[in-house]
Order: sequence, then C-alpha cells, then structure tokens
Amino acid sequence: MMTPLSERNMVLALVNDAMDAGARQEPVCDLIELSERTLQRWRNDQANEIADRRTDRVQTPKNQLSALERQHVLAIANSAEFGHLPPSQIVPRLADNGIYVASESTFYRLLKAEKMLQYRGAEKPRKPRSKPRSLHATEPNQLFSWDITYLPTEIKGIYFYLYMFIDIFSRKVVGWQVFENESSALAGEVMKDICARENIQQNQVILHSDNGSPMKGATMLATLQMLGVIPSFSRPAVSNDLLAARNWVATFMHWYNEEHRHSGIQFVTPAERHAGLDVEILECRTEVYEAAKAKNPGRWSGDTRNWKRINIVHLNPDNINKEPLNYEEAYEELKLAA
Repeated sequence: MMTPLSERNMVLALVNDAMDAGARQEPVCDLIELSERTLQRWRNDQANEIADRRTDRVQTPKNQLSALERQHVLAIANSAEFGHLPPSQIVPRLADNGIYVASESTFYRLLKAEKMLQYRGAEKPRKPRSKPRSLHATEPNQLFSWDITYLPTEIKGIYFYLYMFIDIFSRKVVGWQVFENESSALAGEVMKDICARENIQQNQVILHSDNGSPMKGATMLATLQMLGVIPSFSRPAVSNDLLAARNWVATFMHWYNEEHRHSGIQFVTPAERHAGLDVEILECRTEVYEAAKAKNPGRWSGDTRNWKRINIVHLNPDNINKEPLNYEEAYEELKLAA
C-alpha cells in the first residue's frame, strides 16, 4: 500500500535525527520495520521531489454503460412485464421482439449492484442426481418420461392423481389426466391417447419411468407392447428423473408449454420446440445480436451470444466419455428386460 508523502517525510526526519545523534541506519530501520532499500528510495524521491511514480489514473472500460443506459436496463428488469422474471428469461423474450438492450450478465450485474438480485422466477433450481442409464433423443416423439403426482384436495388425506407424460427432447407435456386413483390401466389409456394424437408408430418411442407399481403393472406393460412403446425403468431405490414440471403442472400447464422459456432448450417454449419453430426463432435472435454488435461494436469484446439450436437431449447421461444409448440401440435390450 502506498505511504502518503506526509508520513514519508516524517519518517525520514526521525531517521535523520537518530542518525545525527549517532545511531546506525540498519538498527534504526529494524526498529521502525522499514527496509533500507525502501528508505533509500524515499530519500531519492524526496530529493527529486517525486511523491510516487505510480499513476493514480483509473481506466474506464470503453464499453461501459452510461447512467441513462443503466437506468433503462433496471427499468426493464423491474417492469410489470418482466419484474417477476430472472434475466435468463428476460433477454430471450426481448430478442424475440427484435430488441437488444444488454447481455444477460449485464442484467445480473446491475441488479446485484442495486441489491435487487433475488429469486425472481417461478421455477425451482434443479438438483443434479445420479442416473441409472443413458438415453438420448434428437427430435420429438422419441423419448418420453412419465410419473404420477399427488394433488391434494380440500379434504385432508384425500388426493387426486395427476398422470403426466413429458417429451424429453422438447420438454413439452404431451399428455396428462387427473384420476381418483393410481392404476396401470388408466396410465395405459393416457398413453393410447398420446400415441394416437402424436401419430406414434411401432418401436418409435421409449417411455421412461421409475419402478412404481402402476409403471410396471401388467396392464400398462401389455398396452406398451401393443403400441410398440419400449419401456425403460430406473434401478430400485434410485430417484427418477421426472421433476421437470411436477410441482406446478396442475396450475401452470399452459404457462409451462406455451409461455415458459426452458433453459435446457435455449430458452424457447416447449411447444415451440415440439413444433420445430425453435429453428427460426433462434436464427432471428442471432440476427438481432449481430445487428446490435454491428451498430455498437465497442460494446462487444468477443463473439455474440451463442443461440445455436440444441440438437440432442440426454436422459440420465453416463460419463461424458461414454457414448449414450439412443432409442434405436436400446430397443432390443429394453424389450428383453421388460
């Protein structure tokens, strides 16, 4: 840390007085815990009337936002339209309207500086979990996951049961129904409806679940065999991977499929992804960012944000060095295991 000039002059005066009185420089420096090299430098600086050769100038980044621009970013982040959303949801929505204001990291940085960075979204953070096997999909209607969720009623201890099926590639809820009880037969009826509506062909889709009794019931397995759907199960006592919409599907089904921008698929909605509309949407976002960079290149220190489409989605991925099992390779193995 730099010593102020006034303190330096005072120390030099005291040292000079001590040496004039007969003290040697080395023990004096040891006493005041100052090296002789520093003492000599201070004397040279004093002789040359130089307080300190280091600059006090603080460089300002060329691409720093102005005060007005910072206020604009904060106004958007706290607006009625976006005030309940995190920056990761705000930035893609602006891009879809042809608007670039600032990067996602800038939104986060400004909100943090203003102590406004708190949990803003409706989603709950996902927790990484160990998975028993690896599957992947490269387009919709290849890999589904399903589960049954308890829905509490006004009568304590009485529940309805939400049967929900999710397409792993698009994250879209492709089918759901609420019943008064858990039943393999009822699950089979929901799967029949999905296959008819999505035009599922024989041996086209893998349906993954945990090892609950409705998931492995004879009626359900018979229905899957009839439909040509390949069953896949987690190991016993291993947590399943069907948490994508469990806590809020009953209330936010339309929001989840049609409005929510999913982080795992480049912040497009599951419905857009399922219909293949995400290709054009992501290309348009790239154009918006490139235009913003061309208009104000000093704001960008590197490439624009990567809005490339995610073409493969994994379920229960193994070690990254191990090739995941896809739905075609899994067919024979899973059919025998079922």
